[in-house]
Amino acid sequence: MENLTTFIQSFFMLFTDINILLLMLGATALGVIIGALPGLTATMGIALLTGLTYNVPLEYTFTILMGVYVGGIYGGSISAILLNIPGTASAAATALDGHQLALQGKAETAIKVTRLASIIGTFIGVLALALLAPPLTNIALKFTSPEYFMLAFFGVLICGSVAADDLSIKGWIAGLIGILLAFVRLDDLESIPRFTFENFNLFSGVAVIPAMIGFYAIPEVIKAFAKTDKIEVTEAKDTVKEKISTFKIVFSKLRVIIQSALIGLGLGALPGVGEDVAAWVGYDTAKRTSKDKALYGTGLYEGAIAPEVANNAAIGGATIPLLTLGVPGSPPAAVLLGALTLHGIRPGPMINIESPGFISQMAALIMLAVIALWVVGMILAKPMAKILKIPTVYLMPVVAALSVIGAYAINLSKFDLIMVLIFGILGYFLSKMCYSPAPIVLGLILGNMIDVTFRRTLIVSNGSFAPFFTRPIALIFFVLIAITIVSQVRATIKRSDA
Repeated sequence: MENLTTFIQSFFMLFTDINILLLMLGATALGVIIGALPGLTATMGIALLTGLTYNVPLEYTFTILMGVYVGGIYGGSISAILLNIPGTASAAATALDGHQLALQGKAETAIKVTRLASIIGTFIGVLALALLAPPLTNIALKFTSPEYFMLAFFGVLICGSVAADDLSIKGWIAGLIGILLAFVRLDDLESIPRFTFENFNLFSGVAVIPAMIGFYAIPEVIKAFAKTDKIEVTEAKDTVKEKISTFKIVFSKLRVIIQSALIGLGLGALPGVGEDVAAWVGYDTAKRTSKDKALYGTGLYEGAIAPEVANNAAIGGATIPLLTLGVPGSPPAAVLLGALTLHGIRPGPMINIESPGFISQMAALIMLAVIALWVVGMILAKPMAKILKIPTVYLMPVVAALSVIGAYAINLSKFDLIMVLIFGILGYFLSKMCYSPAPIVLGLILGNMIDVTFRRTLIVSNGSFAPFFTRPIALIFFVLIAITIVSQVRATIKRSDA
């Protein structure tokens, strides 16, 4: 109760400060725009603003950064829904059903539904941060190399299962391609260059953002101009009844909301996992437990709700180990760690003694960002939905330009532009063969974790595979992996016999 009281006091203190309110509205709007633009992720937004806030007072600094964080994670879903180009990797799962809804003329409603789902997920994450930080941290501490390997492998596996258009094996092959791409780097355990061809630009690995832009944005641009026939897209003319029922649509999926929020919290609290994996696991779990499994990917609202609740709940989950252990739970949280250090806050077990009330203040700022997201979302929903009315000949050159700018702006590197072109061409041909880019990108993100944790486990156990099956959490993931493989193989066999 003491934590709840402190949180409420911190929230009302911030809520009554007009400067904080205006700053949060502006920062959240900026975060939404950053997240919606291909390549300009929440991580990048926080990184760019951290240096600019060096001389800014502490409360204003984290008002800006948390607003960009929350807005950026949601913003990725807007371009995913409207253009099938996720603004952030965590929105890739949202694109599966969200874009289909847009093509059915429900773009505005889809954006509103995902906004409300994002708000609910973030709110649950706030409560967990304010009330449940110690227990969730204790669970996260039980994860070692075997658990991380199983989790990462499970993430790629389920992504491949849900993203394949025809055969599950294609999704898994795409995930394997992503894992193989992740091997191109300086080995983390032995510091030996692997598949870098003596190019120092590849020593740190294949950059995720240029690869994601290449696999998602460039094929869409090529396909748009390669079409000889004009495809009519239904305008986003949502009826009054649909507008009123946004709350009804979301809260009718209460089971999906609860399970996705728990998944987001749990995975967000695991160091280094973050929103991307949470979104896919949330989507996959919702599909597995749904009565309408076969309709996923055709434009179900719950298919857009589940990943948005999960990836936004992961914000609060990722902040828990950041503040209580000094270990970030996601890439944006890793940048926040630098901001904390820059402003003299030392995260870890002693934070409540050295900086009393800071955890509650951070939770209150995220709560304030939830309110700002609702306001900003109401303002942007209708204008964003009108993007579908823009003729392709005008829209796609803008998308291409923003994609190139987004890829270049990260490291100001011409090499990243070359990577965008290479992966764009590769992505186009893979899409022609019905290979989804989602498992490739997730395999690239998690591939290094799979590689390092697998070899580290074998090194520690003297070559024994026993830790993967004898440790309780690792065993749970092994069972889930086995169930996933068996169920997908059976589904493929049934489909081929039909």
